[in-house]
Amino acid sequence: MVITGIMLKRLRIKAKLTQRKLAELAGVSQAHVAKIELGKVDPRLSTINRILEVLTEGKKRKCKDVMVEGVLFAKPNDSILRVSDVMMRHAISQMPVLVGNRVVGTIMEESIIRNLSSNIANEKVKNIMGPPLPMVSEETSIDVIRPLLERHQGVLVARDGEIVGIITRSDLLKTIG
Repeated sequence: MVITGIMLKRLRIKAKLTQRKLAELAGVSQAHVAKIELGKVDPRLSTINRILEVLTEGKKRKCKDVMVEGVLFAKPNDSILRVSDVMMRHAISQMPVLVGNRVVGTIMEESIIRNLSSNIANEKVKNIMGPPLPMVSEETSIDVIRPLLERHQGVLVARDGEIVGIITRSDLLKTIG
């Protein structure tokens, strides 16, 4: 496909950007954008790529678009009985563990099952929790978290340092289509 100035102009208008704003975001002059759109210059590939990146950035889904809000938390001294009851009632497989506002670990059904014993119900979360899930900004592109979800059960989503959501592997599957 050949990228033309007319095509770039349509994309710019669809993105509701002025030539000046597009130029600023792409790191070129407004006059250069105008010449490209009119077909008066043959821009470098790197310039076209920067312009296309700006014009298509808005189409990329961000974590805030797919996260599940209302994250349920556990505390280190909670019993596994209490936590497993919450997990079953809410159909979730992991919970971040908080001390104050700080995430100190993650309790997962996988960890509970791995530690099954006759006294597991009374065991404390702190004794079998795993490391904290990775945390990203709500503005982070979903493309960034895909590799994280290959290694982790979920990703916590934050706004101004406060957890506002979570994205699990199954949440990402819901974005298909």
